[in-house]
Amino acid sequence: MPALSPTMTAGNIGTWQKKAGDPIVPGDVLVEIETDKAQMDFEYQEEGTLAKILKEAGEKDVAVGNPIAVFVEEGTDVSAFESFTLEDAGGEKAPPPAPKEEASQSSEPPSNESSTAPPPEPSPTPAQESESSGGKLETSLSREPNASPSAKALALERGVPIKQVKGTGPGGRVTKSDIEKFVGSGSGSSSGGSSSSGPAYVDTPASSMRKTIANRLKQSMQENPHYFVASTVSVTKLIKLRAALNASADGAYKLSLNDFLVKACAIACKKVPAVNSSWREGGIIREHKTVDISVAVATPNGLMTPIVKNVEATGLQSISAQIKDLGKRARDSKLKPEEYQGGTFTISNMGMNAAIDRFTAVINPPQAGILAVGTTKKVAVPVTGEDGEESVGWDDQIVVTGSFDHKVVDGAVGGEWMKEFKKVIENPLELIL
Repeated sequence: MPALSPTMTAGNIGTWQKKAGDPIVPGDVLVEIETDKAQMDFEYQEEGTLAKILKEAGEKDVAVGNPIAVFVEEGTDVSAFESFTLEDAGGEKAPPPAPKEEASQSSEPPSNESSTAPPPEPSPTPAQESESSGGKLETSLSREPNASPSAKALALERGVPIKQVKGTGPGGRVTKSDIEKFVGSGSGSSSGGSSSSGPAYVDTPASSMRKTIANRLKQSMQENPHYFVASTVSVTKLIKLRAALNASADGAYKLSLNDFLVKACAIACKKVPAVNSSWREGGIIREHKTVDISVAVATPNGLMTPIVKNVEATGLQSISAQIKDLGKRARDSKLKPEEYQGGTFTISNMGMNAAIDRFTAVINPPQAGILAVGTTKKVAVPVTGEDGEESVGWDDQIVVTGSFDHKVVDGAVGGEWMKEFKKVIENPLELIL
C-alpha cells in the first residue's frame, strides 16, 4: 500500500484497473485508492507484470506498506503465483497511529507539524472475556464483516444480518449475489414478524475522507477560539463591472462573482498581513508572504478546499480558470495532494443557494481565518438625486461573516480586515489595478 499523502497511514482499495497477468508500463493506473483525504488513482512507475492481487476491491484500512499485489519482471511465468498468499508476502501489520497533522498546511512543502494536536487517545485495554458469549471483545475493525461494498449496501437495504450469510467470494467474502440468495431462500425473514419488515433507518459507513473531515473540524472548534465578524457589503458596482468584463471577453472567459471575492480576500490579506498567518506548534505565529486562497468545494465525498496560489499577483481571468479546473477535479476526486494541502486563508461561498442569507464557517487550521459568503439580495436604500430630492433605490447586497482564530488575530485586527475587504468590493476598480 503506497503512501499517497503525508498523513496517510492506511487506505481503502477501490477498483483494480489491471488483472493478474496484465503487463504494466510506467504511468499505467493500477488501482483506485481511497486515502484520508480523497480517492486517487495510483499510477505504477515501473515496467513489469501484475502476477497476483493480494487485496481485492473493497478491502478497507490496509496499512501503508502492507502487500496488496505481486509484480514480476516481464516474461515471468505468473501461473507460479496462483496459490501465492498474503502470508507468503510477509503478512500484514496494523496501521500505525495517525501522525499529528494540519488540515490545511502552510504554503511550504507539507509537513507533519501541527498547530493544535488532538488530545492523546487512551491506551487500549487488553482483550477481555465477554460474559455473554465467552469470546473475546474485538475491535471495530475486527468485527467488520468480510463483504463487498455492494453486498453491505444491499444487506442494509433488505435488513439482512450480514454475519449470518455464508460468503462464496474469494476468502469467504460475502458478495451481492450471496445476499440476494439469502433473501430469496427466506432465511432473512424474521420469525417474529413480516418478512418485508426491516429497520426504519439506513446506516452508511463513513468514508476515510468523511472521518478526517469530522475529526479535523471537531478539533478546530475545540482548540481554536473562534470569534465572528459580520458585514453587509454592496455588490451593485461589482456586478456591473463583472457584466462589462464578460461582455467584452468574446467568450474567452466568464467571470463569476466568487472570482472577484477570492481576489478581494487576497488584497485584504496583503493590507492586513496578520490575518494571512498561521499558528504553529511551540507557540509560533507564522506570517506568510504570499496569499494562497483555499476555495471550499462541495463534492460527493465531502468538503474539499483546493488552493489558488499567489492570488495577490494573479489576474481575474487566471483565478477564474483555476477555480473552475480545481473545482471540477475536486468533484471527480482527481486532485493531487499538493493542490489541497496548504493555503493561508479560506473562502466558503454558499451564495448560489438563495435561501442562505448568512452563515458562519469553521476555521481550517492552522489558518487563522475563513470568510463565509451568503446570497445576493436586493435591498431598498435611500437615494439622493442630483436635484437633492430623496427617493428609494435598489442595492444588491451580500452578508459576509469572517471567522478568526483569537490565538492569532485579535478582534480589532479581524475588524480591520473586514473593513479592507468591504472597501475593495464596494470600489471594485481596485481589483484590477
